[in-house]
Amino acid sequence: MAIIAFIGLGNMGGGMAANLAKAGHTVRAFDLSEDALAKADEAGCTRAATAAEAIKGVDAVVTMLPAGKHVASVYANDVFGNAAAGTLLIDCSTIDVATARSNAAAAADQGLVAVDAPVSGGIAAANAGTLTFMVGGSDLGFARAKAILSDMGKAVIHAGDNGAGQAAKICNNMILGATMVATCEALAMAQKLGLDPQSFYDIAAVSSGQSWSLTSYCPLPGVGPQSPADNGYQGGFSAALMLKDLRLAMEAAESVGANVPMGTRARELYEDYVANDEGHHDFSGIIETL
Repeated sequence: MAIIAFIGLGNMGGGMAANLAKAGHTVRAFDLSEDALAKADEAGCTRAATAAEAIKGVDAVVTMLPAGKHVASVYANDVFGNAAAGTLLIDCSTIDVATARSNAAAAADQGLVAVDAPVSGGIAAANAGTLTFMVGGSDLGFARAKAILSDMGKAVIHAGDNGAGQAAKICNNMILGATMVATCEALAMAQKLGLDPQSFYDIAAVSSGQSWSLTSYCPLPGVGPQSPADNGYQGGFSAALMLKDLRLAMEAAESVGANVPMGTRARELYEDYVANDEGHHDFSGIIETL
C-alpha cells in the first residue's frame, strides 16, 4: 500500500480519495473546503492543513482540480520542493494538452515522474470506484500509476506519452457533447411526430441510432435506466463542465488544424444553455431547450 497525497476533494475527488483509503492506502487529503475535508476524514483519509504538508514524504500525489492553471500552481508552489525525488504525480484533472505536457516537463526537471490521467464516468462512478482513466506518460509512469488508479476505476488505459490522456479525454467528451445534443433532438422530434417516448427508446436502443447518451444516460425522465433526468437534471455531469471540455476540444482542434463542425456547434449550444443560468444542471438537461 502507498502513502498518497490527494489534492482536490470536490464532487469527483472526494469519492476517489475515499476509494483509495478504502483500498488500504494512507491518504493525506487537502482541499480549501472545510466540508470536503470533513467528508474525507469520515471516509478514512487524514486531513492535512496545507497542500505542502500533505505532500511531504508521500509515494504519490493525486490532483483533481478545476483547470490547468490550478494544477500548475499546486505543482510550482506545493509539490516542487516538498515531494521527494522519484515521487509519482498523477493529475486526474481535465486540462489542456499543452499545460499537461509543460507540467510533466517541469516535474521531470525536479526529478519527479508525472502522468496525466483524466477520468470518464461522472460522480456516480467516482463514488463507486468504476471510473475509466486515460493515461498519458512514460511506460514506467503508467505502470506505477496503474497500481493506484486501479483502486479507483474499472479501466486504466495507456493513451501514449504525456498529454495523450488529456487529448483522449477531450476527444471523447466532444463525442459525448455532440451525441447528447443529437439524442435530445431526436427524442424531442419523435414526440412531436406522435411517437410514444418509451416505444421510440425501445426501437432506437437496438437500432443504428443507439448511443451511450441514449441507453445509459437517457435525457428523458422515466425512460431507460435511472439518470439525472429522473432527478430534475440534478447531479451527474454539469453543463458547465461539459462546456469547459468542449472549449478545451475547440482549442485543441484549432492548434492542430482539425475540422470539427459538430463539436463547434455543440459548444455553441452549450454556451447558450449555460449563459441562461443552467450551468449547474446536468448536461442532458439541454433537452429542455428543444
